[in-house]
Amino acid sequence: MILYPAIDISDGKAVRLIKGDFNQVTVYEDSPLEAARAWVQAGARFLHIVDLDGARYGAPRSLDHLEQITNELHVPVQYGGGLRTLPAVRDALRAGAERVILGTAAFNDIDFLDDVLGAFRDRVIVSVDTRGGHVSTSGWQETTQMPADAVIERLQNRGVRSFVYTDVDRDGMLGGIDFDEVRRIAQVVRGRFLYSGGIGSLEDLRGLRDLRQVNLGGVIAGKALYEGRFTIAEGQQALQPEPSDRRPGRVVPAAD
Repeated sequence: MILYPAIDISDGKAVRLIKGDFNQVTVYEDSPLEAARAWVQAGARFLHIVDLDGARYGAPRSLDHLEQITNELHVPVQYGGGLRTLPAVRDALRAGAERVILGTAAFNDIDFLDDVLGAFRDRVIVSVDTRGGHVSTSGWQETTQMPADAVIERLQNRGVRSFVYTDVDRDGMLGGIDFDEVRRIAQVVRGRFLYSGGIGSLEDLRGLRDLRQVNLGGVIAGKALYEGRFTIAEGQQALQPEPSDRRPGRVVPAAD
């Protein structure tokens, strides 16, 4: 599994929210580029960037920061937030995103989803953000009555193969993970997915590793890294298989 340090951008700064609440925001770095540089210098191999203002208002607002980061740092970046039209997706890819993350529009606009998958299928991830097991949209400001597993099934039937699954109720709380829920979602996903929400310790990362779900390709961590709960190197090590899992005859799946 791969560790993806998260850089959430709001008002041009690198921040973190608590439970997706824009009224509970902590600024960790005035420059998203410097936040990204710090993670890369610490050994990050991938970056996860969320344009919070784009997610909130429905159109990207941080493409300039994305372009700065991808121009100066030589690691793949996945980018989401406000990508609700095909031109917006193209703009994010032109700005240097390796992969784009779709949210609200993937659930609400079938034609848009079909168009994006038709043009960029291998570079598309859909983010399934949940509160109380139901999908949350519009920058986490609205919660639908759609259960996460049913939404994932529907999206897979339309051709989606990569997901980010976020437990928004746990996000930014550093309070741990519902491993049974992660295992349940893993049984639904036929492609690959990344997990986010509640990670506060190396034990959380080891717990995800020990689930041994072959379709869980990585983990997104933000606040735990900013708060020094563990380093990039420690987090990556915690996600690696134990030596006993590398014994001859056992196939350890490669990460995305």
